[in-house]
Amino acid sequence: MSRTTPGVRLLPNAITVLALCAGLSAVQFALTGDYVLSIGAIGVAAILDSLDGRIARLLDASSKMGAELDSLSDAISFGVAPALVLYVWLPGDDRFGWVVALIFAVCMVLRLARFNTLLDEDQPPFANEFFVGVPAPAGGLTALLPVIVTLEFGTGWWSSQPAVWLWTVATATLLISRIPTLSLKKLRAPAKAVAPLLVGVGLLAAAVIQYPLIALAAALVLYLAHIPYAVRRYHWLAAHPEAWDVPGRERRAMRRGLRGQRRLGLRRPRLRQVAGAARRAVQRSDGSGTGPTTPHVSRVYPPADPARTSSRKRGWRRIGLRQRER
Repeated sequence: MSRTTPGVRLLPNAITVLALCAGLSAVQFALTGDYVLSIGAIGVAAILDSLDGRIARLLDASSKMGAELDSLSDAISFGVAPALVLYVWLPGDDRFGWVVALIFAVCMVLRLARFNTLLDEDQPPFANEFFVGVPAPAGGLTALLPVIVTLEFGTGWWSSQPAVWLWTVATATLLISRIPTLSLKKLRAPAKAVAPLLVGVGLLAAAVIQYPLIALAAALVLYLAHIPYAVRRYHWLAAHPEAWDVPGRERRAMRRGLRGQRRLGLRRPRLRQVAGAARRAVQRSDGSGTGPTTPHVSRVYPPADPARTSSRKRGWRRIGLRQRER
């Protein structure tokens, strides 16, 4: 059994505190009018938030204090800080803007509280691949998308007060919704895709360095676009328990097979009707069943009448053939 030193156990909590400081610094940057640094600080908080949990699991330094500290840090960095940045950035009606900021912050706290309660509930195995609603870092950055677009492309309809308020409330709704979203922690890359992924990481780093705001806005749009796929995948896994413990390659093969059946027009047999008809046929044939047994009596059909058979002629109109021209 491995033991971790106190300094190593302190490392994940130190990263969480750094994320908290980055989120609070975003508010200070917004008060001085430097919104690019404000968005960057919340982005740094999101990166640190994704690292502290992984490092704690790798070092076997998980603790209840770390879990509580992580939730409090997320509430401030991705709930309070984005709400205050939007409130400072958008001039106009201070009263209604403050109401929208409060709605977003409260929804973020409720989302984190529900996340903590779901950790103690029994979930199906496939539920670990999904989040319930949009996670806190993605929600905090998504709420700032109007600010990002305005800083890059200038003012427009996306920077108007009604559009920003509506966008903020819609993001808050996604936070507290039960819409499933993919968890990046459970994604596994095959061995063949390692080299292309590393090339993609290099291209992404170049895009972030050269066009940071455009790259961040594109990443947020792609994240929102994946939600319909996540919902479809969640419902498919819920309807196919046989695929819960199957690797990703076999899952894709199963889904391709089912799509091929639908494309060919094949339908699943109606098992209840077929089983019932087969059961009744067996009971009639051998006299067995749940009720009282009855002896098997074979049916006797009367012989066919030759006169009636000859009178029923199959005309060419009845069978759909044309009469041959003489």
